[in-house]
Amino acid sequence: MLQIPFSDVTIEPGTVISWSLHTRHSPHDGQNSPTESAPCTSASFNQDKHHSSSEATRSTSDGIASSITVTFEIAGRPDTAALEGALLLLVRRHEVLRSRFRRLAGDLNCTALAPDSIALEADVVGHFHSGDDLHIHLDKTFKSIDTLSWPLFLMGAVVRENSATVYLCFDHIVCDGLSMPVVVNELQSSYAALSAGRTPELPPAASYLTFADDQRRRYASLGPDDDRLRYWKDFIRGNGGLFPRFPFDLGVPEGDLYPLANRAYPLLDPHRTEALAAGARASGGSVFTAVLAAAATAQHRFGGPGVYRGLLPISERTDEGRNGAAPNPWQHSVGWFVNTMPIEFRVGEGGTDHATTIARARAAYGELQRHTDVPFVRAWELLAPESFALHHWPHPVNFFSYIDFRRTPGGPRHPLWKPMLHVWAARGNGISHWFHRTATGLHVNMLHVDTPQAHEIGDALHDELLRVLREIAGERDSVPVPIPRPSRERPAVRS
Repeated sequence: MLQIPFSDVTIEPGTVISWSLHTRHSPHDGQNSPTESAPCTSASFNQDKHHSSSEATRSTSDGIASSITVTFEIAGRPDTAALEGALLLLVRRHEVLRSRFRRLAGDLNCTALAPDSIALEADVVGHFHSGDDLHIHLDKTFKSIDTLSWPLFLMGAVVRENSATVYLCFDHIVCDGLSMPVVVNELQSSYAALSAGRTPELPPAASYLTFADDQRRRYASLGPDDDRLRYWKDFIRGNGGLFPRFPFDLGVPEGDLYPLANRAYPLLDPHRTEALAAGARASGGSVFTAVLAAAATAQHRFGGPGVYRGLLPISERTDEGRNGAAPNPWQHSVGWFVNTMPIEFRVGEGGTDHATTIARARAAYGELQRHTDVPFVRAWELLAPESFALHHWPHPVNFFSYIDFRRTPGGPRHPLWKPMLHVWAARGNGISHWFHRTATGLHVNMLHVDTPQAHEIGDALHDELLRVLREIAGERDSVPVPIPRPSRERPAVRS
């Protein structure tokens, strides 16, 4: 699965069919509507913060609209009835996709509609002869997702005589990036079975609503003096605050939000990625810790600090360390199973001692993993209450993400299905890097404020990162061929 901006995608024209969700009974039939399958449960801390931010910016110029879209290919003559059946099964299997959110006494709650109450209605949008016209239509469609309106995702397909491109676009409140391989794997499996006249056989999918409600119950009473916040407090003391600031000036005044640029680049081909893995193993690390160490080194070489401090999204799709349950009870579930954790480690002396930096990154990540139980939003609320009312992070943050999509459900079949992940956000104040490994190698997707300074810094760090990665892979004398760009000066370090 490749994560790239939707603007970089070329979809072959065809007939667009969209499927919309409907309920068999009106949700306004009464307080105890027959469409509701369970009592109200508490939303997760992530969902609550996301929803409240959307509420706060609804009538302002700082709209923080965002979406996560996945597209993938179906080969052969499309069976639209089987595809509709697969989409309906997806919605009925995952409670979070059938949920409605509402505030009760200040807390965000959700109620899942009964599976049998959900129906799909197909709409033939029309035939598109031009790829450009199709792209404009889909781009506008994907940007229409609204956190405060139901349903919270949309789905459809571009159907051709001998193939189809399927798309699903979600608001972040119901999913995360790792939900996208789950969706693709499930839909491809169900479609193959239904088109062959068989009943789909799918692995169990635990409910995100159960996860969210349990999380709220366990941490609602957490206080600022709780010992479980010790890791966060230690980080705050060294960092000078909860949020690790991106070390270079992006040209964004404090408190302002800007439109975002969305860019993606290949970093290493499969052969060089394997060489990187070998170099990382020689230092006791992995591709993940090697890329993290390389990002820290690239920043340091451009005048950044000798101690790397950043925020990492951490998957919560295992229950290890909580109650002794088997790992990955939510491996095949859709939801927002992400915690965000701070990390800090020193860069190797001189910025060239990669083995030392990788070892430090590995040790720092090991320490981080021992403290992932406290939700980030709850730590923010308790330890930085002065900024918690903000609907965005208070300043540009050092944000690093890594996923090996080959290891996700259906990963071995991604070269056949050609799934693509498209993250979009309207506005922001910083820069984020999503590194990911696929069958085609190592890649990065950058989302950053659309300012000249941010473009210059993003380009400079990209080139230096390539150089460091190749050094770790053993190419000490190689110089990466830079992507053609306007000339730039050395980025300014934020004091």
